[in-house]
Amino acid sequence: MEASSEEKAEFEEAEIEYVSYGGEHHLPLIMSLVDQELSEPYSIFTYRYFVYLWPQLSFLAFHKGKCVGTVVCKMGEHRNTFRGYIAMLVVIKPYRGRGIATELVTRSIRMMMESGCEEVTLEAEVTNKGALALYGRLGFIRAKRLFHYYLNGVDAFRLKLLFPPQDVHHSEPMMTNRDASHEHTDLDST
Repeated sequence: MEASSEEKAEFEEAEIEYVSYGGEHHLPLIMSLVDQELSEPYSIFTYRYFVYLWPQLSFLAFHKGKCVGTVVCKMGEHRNTFRGYIAMLVVIKPYRGRGIATELVTRSIRMMMESGCEEVTLEAEVTNKGALALYGRLGFIRAKRLFHYYLNGVDAFRLKLLFPPQDVHHSEPMMTNRDASHEHTDLDST
């Protein structure tokens, strides 16, 4: 990897444009980001499964016309629960740590809540400290450790966010005060 790809990008928060999945022209952008950043290989059929059936749950982040992040999700019945699932989340390295992933995930979670989901789940590599910290700040809990879950042999944590059983218009699950969440320390990192 080039040294320049590791450097932090300089940008203002207002320069990042967030868009919903808008059709086939977005698919190569999503595929390119996921293929270069995530450990699991996915076929075009996997991508299409998610973005064609749940386009409202997929978002992309752009900086000056360049796609710098994406989230791909689904939702449906699972063991008598209407559940959302975060399948893929990527922000390219120079743009990490500036709130883009938080905004992408928050947009997807909001759509899931408005659609009646009772919870959201995902898997993250136990070695992915950035992802685990992000989801911890958003209120996800570690529900289970999945041994040798990924093709590379790494274990995963299944993370879960439960929505309080109340009127959808009143709920913002554990994400309401994002600024205050930064004041808490991550007890799992010790």
